[in-house]
Amino acid sequence: MARPAKRKSALSSFIELVVTIAIAVGVAILIQAFVVKPYRIPSSSMEPTLDIDQRVLVNRLTSTPSLGDIVVFHPPQGADPIEPVCGDAAQGSGHLQACDSHTRAESEDTYIKRLVGLPGDRIRIVDGHVIRNGRRENDAYIRPCGNDSSCNFPRTITIPPGEYFMMGDNREVSDDSRFWGPVPGKWIIGVAFFTYWPPGRFGTL
Repeated sequence: MARPAKRKSALSSFIELVVTIAIAVGVAILIQAFVVKPYRIPSSSMEPTLDIDQRVLVNRLTSTPSLGDIVVFHPPQGADPIEPVCGDAAQGSGHLQACDSHTRAESEDTYIKRLVGLPGDRIRIVDGHVIRNGRRENDAYIRPCGNDSSCNFPRTITIPPGEYFMMGDNREVSDDSRFWGPVPGKWIIGVAFFTYWPPGRFGTL
């Protein structure tokens, strides 16, 4: 009578193992979908802070990012063309002001940039530095920007309510809010908080 009991016990253990694995996989999927998600850095726009192919973890539970956060988001569709499109036609007039309004639709692409302007902030850009509400940002993290037109937008703009102004740390090459406008809060995916690859860059952001 012992043999059937052993078979039943082995089958029960196998089922328990399968259920445990399924639950673990399900939890991992849920965590990635709603809590923490990994991202690969696709370009040099965030150098020297983040290099191409570096991996970061993003907190998807952060509903309101803070100034200076490194943010993952969907840009407006104006970011999609080779020549970005600003929602404000005046932005291209003399290249004096950064874009202060985005095109209406959300892009399917995913970007990672630094948040440099909050809703209601008044900003302009001089030599790649953000002058926010009359004070220059504390930007030791950026790569110096030259005299290129992308480094200078001397006319002040105001960030609309509920929107955030994003810029790459590699200011001279970054495709960012200067050219296609602020990002609505509802298009923000989360805030990068940790880098895990390559091993030499392991640590918090």
